[in-house]
Amino acid sequence: MADITGTKLVLFDIDGTILYTGGAGRRAMRRALLRIFGSTGPIKNYSFCGKTDPQIIMELMNLAGHSPDLIGERMDRFWDVYVDYLEQEMPRVHDLKVYPGVMKLVRELHGHDGTMLGLQTGNIQRGARLKLEPIGLNRYFPVGAFGDDCADRDQLPQIAVQRVREQCDRDFRGRDVIVVGDTPADISCARYFGAKAVMVATGFVSYEELQRAEPDVLFRDFSDNRMVMEEILR
Repeated sequence: MADITGTKLVLFDIDGTILYTGGAGRRAMRRALLRIFGSTGPIKNYSFCGKTDPQIIMELMNLAGHSPDLIGERMDRFWDVYVDYLEQEMPRVHDLKVYPGVMKLVRELHGHDGTMLGLQTGNIQRGARLKLEPIGLNRYFPVGAFGDDCADRDQLPQIAVQRVREQCDRDFRGRDVIVVGDTPADISCARYFGAKAVMVATGFVSYEELQRAEPDVLFRDFSDNRMVMEEILR
């Protein structure tokens, strides 16, 4: 196993952390739910924050009265339809927003000898890649863990580390892993693995709520690139 002393694995969430897709994912899910299950459940007032895509579908369809067995039977077909709809929705987004400082931060981390980049997101992998494609960031994240790897977000950092080990012959442990996210669920999964939690209040969770969840580091946004880099590499 390669020696990585001093190297950090930085795992980024997507929605609320890197970008805002103008509700494209929610619209695609709503259309796919209607097509596959004939119902959306209470999607209008349902919070997606910090949840994996499979968790969202299971919870919504349970609330709509569908049995876990039926939901499981239709899940693979659902994802195919969802991805088709997401491909349609993404080009229609007129308010696609990359949060302040993100592009520079990702590029600098990618070019830094002491870091490797990955994704740690509740999106299924195909959905994650579709969301990142318009802003040209997929190439910076060759590995990661996704909602279709496990519905339990707490397991995703371990899956990402295992994938890096298998694909890159490099091993990371504890606080050599940095989870970058925007919800208390990101803090929880970092704690579960023993990683460092670097949070940003650019999503739908307030700075104050994130502060109460006690991340290791909290930013209002990533505008101050130098400070963010210092905290990640510390």
